[in-house]
Amino acid sequence: MSLEDLTNGLRDRVGDDAGLDARVKFDFGDDGMIFIDGASSPNTVSNEDAEADCVISITMADFQAMTAGELDPTSAFMMGKLKVDGDMSIAMKLQGLLG
Repeated sequence: MSLEDLTNGLRDRVGDDAGLDARVKFDFGDDGMIFIDGASSPNTVSNEDAEADCVISITMADFQAMTAGELDPTSAFMMGKLKVDGDMSIAMKLQGLLG
């Protein structure tokens, strides 16, 4: 699955208002990133490298597994597969969006 596919899938899940009220960036390292502006109305999802309230570092493969329900976000965090920089409460809000 490509970055574009993941971005479009996340865009569908976020919709106009995901209830985040924050900016979140998924950092896939060399594979790129997905930025969710949940503070704007309507919410936007892009691949820009913008300032975020919460940055989640994860491999693209683990992100795909998480969105497919094959990897629990809490387990991924505990195993070090997912790292959170910034506001942890925002990351917790993402569980409903990604699961």
